[in-house]
Amino acid sequence: MPASVPRMYVFEGSDLIRAMSPVVDALARVAKTGATVLLQGESGTGKEVAARLLHETSPRARRPFIAINCAVLTDQLLESELFGHEKGAFTGAHAQRRGRIELAEGGTFFLDEVGELKPGLQAKLLRVLEERQFERLGGSTPVVADVRWVAATNRDLRTMAQEGTFREDLYHRLAVFPIRLPPLRERREDIVPLAESLIAQLSTSGRAGERRTPLRLDDAAKERLRLCDWPGNVRELRNALERAIILTDGPVIQLEHLWIEESSVQVGPATPLLAPDEGSLAELERQTIQRTLAAVGGNRRLAATKLGIGLRTLYEKLKRYDLRG
Repeated sequence: MPASVPRMYVFEGSDLIRAMSPVVDALARVAKTGATVLLQGESGTGKEVAARLLHETSPRARRPFIAINCAVLTDQLLESELFGHEKGAFTGAHAQRRGRIELAEGGTFFLDEVGELKPGLQAKLLRVLEERQFERLGGSTPVVADVRWVAATNRDLRTMAQEGTFREDLYHRLAVFPIRLPPLRERREDIVPLAESLIAQLSTSGRAGERRTPLRLDDAAKERLRLCDWPGNVRELRNALERAIILTDGPVIQLEHLWIEESSVQVGPATPLLAPDEGSLAELERQTIQRTLAAVGGNRRLAATKLGIGLRTLYEKLKRYDLRG
């Protein structure tokens, strides 16, 4: 790992460990420049953490890091958030308001889920990238955009550009230095070391209850973790481990403590998840639900929260396994 990368990023956030060293190296190299970076990867692979690492190892580190998620706001709200507005620009605009690009002056501006931008905003963003300036809504005075641009997406922008759903010229402006963050299923040898680090973090953070003695994974639990495809990547793994810590009474996290969605389990020939005399996955699920209900005194809403499933899903499983809670 490059010496310029803060130690805190080795196991925090997206947990950039051994298999991520090419990513860390690329971030360390491009951080020294002013190049626009496009982070590509599935949900949960740590794109925002990578963006923050890029900022904090760059010459702009002492200036703001401002992020916006392009998928969570309407077009009008997103435009106002990006560019700000002048007094009277629209109904309710009672005073001038600086946008987030302006607030990021001298720092880094992070566009998360940039693939969700509608065509109109794509055109306006392209102009900012090309001219390095913009106007607030309702204004005519240019505002200089002195920011480092970092964008992220879980979509294939190149294909979208070819299909005409994303501007090709904007794609090329954003993809000056593309970096792909690999999903966990491509890093199976790192899943257990990653899990062990997350367990150490969660055990001392208070999120899953304070632990005085270190927790460890038994061999069956480790094998189960390795066999999962983890479509939610680090985020999903972290949630599974937090639930396991809550369910564990002793110093060892066992297979029975791991609640993992069936869709995450690798399909195909693999080492059996359970020995023949330990029962089926359905039986493991039934026991986990029963144990969780007992731990929360039968409170089904709380049990659903601890298990990481919806209340309706819990009721369906209670009916399926004939459990009264």
